[in-house]
Amino acid sequence: MKTSLIDRRDFLRAAGAGFVAAMAPPAWANTLAADAVFATAFVKRDGSYGAAILSEAGKLLHAIDLPDRGHDVTFDPISKRSVVFARQPGTFAVVFDHAGRDEPLTIASITGRHFFGHGVFSPDGALLYATENDFDNAAGVVGVYDARAKFKRLGEFPTYGMGPHEVLFLGDGRTIAVANGGIETHPDYGRAELNIATMKPSYVLIDRITGDLVEKHELPAALHQLSIRHMDADQTGTVWFGCQYRGPGTDRPLLVGRAARGKDLQLLDMPRDVLSGFRNYIGSVAANPAAGTLAVSSPEGDSLVVIEAASGKVVATSALVEVCGVAPDKGGFMATTGAGEIIEGNGATRSEPDYVWDNHMLRIERGA
Repeated sequence: MKTSLIDRRDFLRAAGAGFVAAMAPPAWANTLAADAVFATAFVKRDGSYGAAILSEAGKLLHAIDLPDRGHDVTFDPISKRSVVFARQPGTFAVVFDHAGRDEPLTIASITGRHFFGHGVFSPDGALLYATENDFDNAAGVVGVYDARAKFKRLGEFPTYGMGPHEVLFLGDGRTIAVANGGIETHPDYGRAELNIATMKPSYVLIDRITGDLVEKHELPAALHQLSIRHMDADQTGTVWFGCQYRGPGTDRPLLVGRAARGKDLQLLDMPRDVLSGFRNYIGSVAANPAAGTLAVSSPEGDSLVVIEAASGKVVATSALVEVCGVAPDKGGFMATTGAGEIIEGNGATRSEPDYVWDNHMLRIERGA
């Protein structure tokens, strides 16, 4: 089997009838009012690592150990399993169920690759897609894993850029969006960024069946150090993205943008005080389609900002120490911080002083 491309026969067998599931109504259409749980990675004050399931009231329901720091979590509503990915340049992802009925399963990256912290299941749950680094060739790839065969790696396809980070599905169930951060890294140098002077971020759409490039969008040359990192889709299917700037600290580039199929990327103009508060760093992006809003967080700037998706207008700002994890919670957003706080959508705060909550949080409907 080739490791550079998907084996088409294995892929088609695993994909099955995935496109039927993709045509179902979006999960948010009738479930955001239902009970939910939230998944996130954490670091304990004793130095150990793990991933947790939280209730809507911020109560710790279940936790698993991780060998090192985690990053993001994705969930498969078909098998009821989540996968937590290692923070780059990590070489593991861990599959677990929320009740601890089954032993967690570790997925190890293959030789010459490491994970970039993000992944997503196909709509039918048959395949797991993970952003990875082909580090010796300084190229981004999406690794493809058979979720019905103990996550056997089927192959990969290119992301047509460097440093891919978050990945998500568009509404057709076939097109994958990838945020290529544009930054070259190599595990021999830890998390050092090796090409800041020449980095070239991009937002790409890829056909997950063929691996072909559908669209590629780059920012203007003057913004080539604006690394596109995290994304989510609003109620119209528009993809919102957040950036991290690697240029001079005195610059104040726009950091939040939107992408619509067939159109150029559009950066969102924001009030100067709000933009300055981000300190050139967006850590997480989450849409609340039912409420028509979007939240972006900045742990560097201790800032959480809520935006009306239709108008792009800032509707709320909050100062929260090291806030990063954010997920839709009924009409608002739940957030977590590096100070151990969990802030519910209604503003109630719960403190877990033994925990440092990591970068991202995922909402999972109980009925999913």
